[in-house]
Parts: sequence; C-alpha cells; structure tokens
Amino acid sequence: MKLGIERLLNDPALRAPLAGRRIALLAHPASVTRELTHSLDALAALPDIRLTAAFGPQHGLRGDKQDNMVESPDFVDPRHGIPIFSLYGHVRRPTDAMMSSFDTILVDLQDLGCRIYTFITTLRYVLEAAATHGKAVWVLDRPNPAGRPVEGLSLRDGWQSFVGAGPMPMRHGMTMGELGQWFIDTLGLQVDYRVIEMEGWQPEAAPGFGWPPERSWVNPSPNAANLSMARAYAGTVMLEGTTLSEGRGTTRPLELFGAPGIDTRRLLADMRSLAPEWLRGCVLRECWFEPTFHKHVGQLCAGVQIHVEDPLHYDHAAFKPWRLQALAFKALRRQSPDYPLWRDFAYEYETDRLAIDLINGSELLREWVDDPVATPADLEALAQHDEAAWITTREPYLLY
Repeated sequence: MKLGIERLLNDPALRAPLAGRRIALLAHPASVTRELTHSLDALAALPDIRLTAAFGPQHGLRGDKQDNMVESPDFVDPRHGIPIFSLYGHVRRPTDAMMSSFDTILVDLQDLGCRIYTFITTLRYVLEAAATHGKAVWVLDRPNPAGRPVEGLSLRDGWQSFVGAGPMPMRHGMTMGELGQWFIDTLGLQVDYRVIEMEGWQPEAAPGFGWPPERSWVNPSPNAANLSMARAYAGTVMLEGTTLSEGRGTTRPLELFGAPGIDTRRLLADMRSLAPEWLRGCVLRECWFEPTFHKHVGQLCAGVQIHVEDPLHYDHAAFKPWRLQALAFKALRRQSPDYPLWRDFAYEYETDRLAIDLINGSELLREWVDDPVATPADLEALAQHDEAAWITTREPYLLY
C-alpha cells in the first residue's frame, strides 16, 4: 500500500508537471512516509522540487498546540529556510501575500473522516483561494481511518463554520482527495486540481477498515492518539459542546466521557433500554478518571469508555458513534432533566450560536435531546434520510 506522498516521491513522471514551479506544502505532524520521514523533509531532498513555502493547519505544522482554539504563529523553518504560514493564527484563509509565494500547493493532511475536523475546512479555504489566484492544488491522498461508513445529520444551510465546511453528515466516509473534488463542484470553483491517489488502499478490509494495520500511527492533532479515537470521534467530538469531559487531560481523550456525580450504571442501563441497536459494534465500560487539565480538572469523574479495538467485539459496519453519543445525552436527560449539559462559550470564533449546534450543523440534535417526548425513532428518521442522500451524492467522487 502506498500513500500519495510516497507515489510522488518514487515516481519522477508524476512530479514532471511540477518542474520549474514554486511548490508549497500544507502539512502537519502526521504528514509522514512509511519510514516516518516528514513530507517537508522528503520533498526538500528531491533535486527537482523547489520548495518556497509551507503551511500549517490547526495545531500547527508541528502539532505543538494541545487544545482547540490555540493559535500558531508564522515562522521561518530553521532547517529549510522557507516561510511557514499558519492557517490557524491571525488568519484562517490564505492571504494574497501567502498565495504569492507558490505556484502549486501540495496538500498532505491526514484526516479523521469527520466533518468537524478542521483540516477539511482548511482544504476548502485553500481551494477557494487557489481559484481566485490561479494556483494549482494537488492533494497527496491518505486513508480515511474511519473508513467508508456514513453517519449523522447533514449540516443545514446557513450553518457553515470553521467546523462545518459543507452540507455533509458528521461521518462522511471520504478521503481528502475525494472531498477536494466535491468541494470544487459544490462551490462552482475553477481550479487546476489533481489527486495523487493511493495505491492499494482497502477501506473495507479487516482489521483496519480504512487504516492500513502495517502503518505507524502519528497523531494528526495532539488528542488524536490512536485508531480507536478516530473510530469514536464522529460521536465523541460532540462532547466539546457540552459540560461533560471528553477525556482531555487523560491518556484516552475522545474515547471516553463523564463528569462528577453521574450515575454511569444507570446511564448505560437507560441507553440500552432506549435504543439497544445504537450500541452495537463496540463495548462500553464504566470507568473513573481525573483530568489533569481542561474540564473538571482535578475532579473524580464517573465515565464511560468506548472500546473498539478488540476484533471479537468491534463490528465496523454496525458501530454508530454519533448515535451512541447522542443516546448518552438523551439518557442523561432522563437521569437528570435539569443537568446543565450544553456548554455556553465561544467556539471556534463563533459567539452567537451554541457550540453543540455548530458541531452538529443545526439545532436538530440538541432539540431532540432536550425534548422529553422525542424518541430514538424520531432522530433515526432524520439521520437515515441525510445518510442516504449523502451516499448518493458522494458516489461519483469515490476514487477507491
């Protein structure tokens, strides 16, 4: 199995169209080859590639920023002597000056397969800027570790944000290269666009179901610690819009959730009674944890960990992380109707809408949780409609 970056490095014919052009790279810490050489270093070592700039998304080119909404500065790379522009600093979109530094930008970002993951929004912004400035964009494709399953409500019109790049479900089941072409068509852009496809990617093959098991995992963002997190993320990311801990400040962030004073045994019992079919494909375990930073720091939290690593219990097609997390919210409402669940704070530079709504791309999920007469069947009907529509929409863009 070969990544897009590896095919580009190994095949001079693929690189031939880049001859004489100024090249930029958009990358992060997981932009590595199988030998774990960073793509910036590997490209800089090629005599026929002229690197003139690089860009870093949220958390930075080096991934040094632990939490969300912590900006990264521009700097000059000490090894290669080129400017490193931050697309999560004083700007989110490339400026005219940034765009003037290259002719072709190579995008080599490891995604997690979730709409809220901001790297796909950065891809959209780069494509829009490239259309304005007449620049070429090449995506060096990488696996979607969450695989092909689709899940969740689609983002509604008017709810676009830095955590909502377009009208897709939470779990979109596409690669960055595939999404790039969908963005171009959906937005009506005119861009010189190319995907350097992977070779031998098998998104339906066990045990990785999207992630090649022979590959080392490098965190694409600081709290994306492993494949288990990537599988659960389309659900656990919603915890960022709540007062429940998502496990930041522990060794298993975004694989567990909890808070002080919750009766997790009752919570799991209520989840099983409300919608047992939404809990298939994984194992849920009661746990206790004390975050060292972030929400409930230093407090003992009663929680639940989502286990998706044991091949005897993990069922890729059956696992529904978005439904599972929604069900946990619903069960908490049953346990404690007045629980202050929704977090009211500025989220990704949005101040006039609740974080949970920005994350979900509408108020629909929150309203379903808060409505005491709304049933799992009600949410199922909404989600199934959106999921079926997306599966049809994405079909022409699938490359593998």
